[in-house]
Amino acid sequence: MPIKILMPALSPTMEMGNLTKWAVKVGDAVKSGDVIAEIETDKATMEVEAVDEGIVAKLVIAEGATDVPVNTLIAILAEEGEDAAAAIAAAEGGASAPPPAAAPAAASPAPVTAAPAAAPVVAAAAPAGNRVFASPLARRVAREAGLDLAAIKGSGPHGRIILRDVEAAKAAPAKPVAVAAAPATAAPAAKPLAAPVSDDVTLKLFEPGSYDIVPHDGMRKTIAKRLTESKQTVPHFYVTVDVELDALLAMRQQLNDSAPLVGDKPAYKLSVNDLVVKAYALALKAVPAANVSWTDAGMLVHKHADIGIAVSIPGGLITPIVRHAEEKTLSAISGEIKDLAKRAKDRKLKPEEYQGGTSSVSNLGMFGVKDFAAVINPPHATILAVGAGEPRAVVKAGALAVATVMSVTLSTDHRAVDGALGAELLQAFKGFIEKPFSMLV
Repeated sequence: MPIKILMPALSPTMEMGNLTKWAVKVGDAVKSGDVIAEIETDKATMEVEAVDEGIVAKLVIAEGATDVPVNTLIAILAEEGEDAAAAIAAAEGGASAPPPAAAPAAASPAPVTAAPAAAPVVAAAAPAGNRVFASPLARRVAREAGLDLAAIKGSGPHGRIILRDVEAAKAAPAKPVAVAAAPATAAPAAKPLAAPVSDDVTLKLFEPGSYDIVPHDGMRKTIAKRLTESKQTVPHFYVTVDVELDALLAMRQQLNDSAPLVGDKPAYKLSVNDLVVKAYALALKAVPAANVSWTDAGMLVHKHADIGIAVSIPGGLITPIVRHAEEKTLSAISGEIKDLAKRAKDRKLKPEEYQGGTSSVSNLGMFGVKDFAAVINPPHATILAVGAGEPRAVVKAGALAVATVMSVTLSTDHRAVDGALGAELLQAFKGFIEKPFSMLV
């Protein structure tokens, strides 16, 4: 019986991917765990591993193909002893057109696909008998959470349990499926107030030959789509506060000067951004009502501050996440941010390293930007925009003085965090920044 390998959904929002490289060729024998291909999404390049053993009968999609829809047949494996030609004929003869990219994976009748959001991604085979079929990542997460796989309903092909099923089971008490799935009470998606200007009309505004057209890549398309949806569906509210940095800068200098040497280099070198992330995480812990996400089913009150760090990379940006930032030391946060930023620029992040999170920090201070307002990245309800620290005139004890001051603006989803709550969160943040040693105890 032929084994079909489909274009995997590497994230809940992925609709298409680029098949950048085949690691096998026709005639190769593969076994479970062998890397068979590299798939590029809008955010990262990931490896796909085989689950079943077989012989590569045909590579349906050529290496280098772009914008391949999810669930498209990309390769065919023949079982041991099976004729390759017969396997190809059986697989292609029974193949149907791939479902729309936005359709849920459970709607697809295809017997084989890949587990979404797994790193590395594992190609899945059709289940047989009464065995509980689940992706390796889903099994690990379920085991760590103490969940019984037999009690979880899979949404993958033929009921295969994948990561999002386990995550849904973990969140079930806070987010009942029956309520969340009810379409009758869901508000319709917001629509643009006016139709966008067509490409033809736009191009006529400029003299022919006076411009070059650079096609949008997957990352830029995704950024445009998500931020448009955010501004159309999330009621943004903005709160700005000025914070004095002199005490924080002095503490940072002391900590860096006292860093132990590893070889001939210091073990860590803290940046202002590292301290901002720590202070923001502690502020979210101090004001838990602001550490939330809005859903139609109810408010998700997060138990930890998982802070996304906006990182500029060629063609766009990505927000890798520092998990449980409120519990980590400054040196740990600093090292993690450096590692995540480097791998983000190399497009080597795993999906779980940039998906989710409870809030984000966007820092443009290094570019001399005084202040700005950032766009919320759903499902977050807040994002902190950090400007540059600069000498400013301030009044202290009734007299003019000079202090290093930084402006920060909190963007909030007004459905979840109103103005007073946002102001309380910023006051907590200001307290940690202006009394920085409180972050060390």
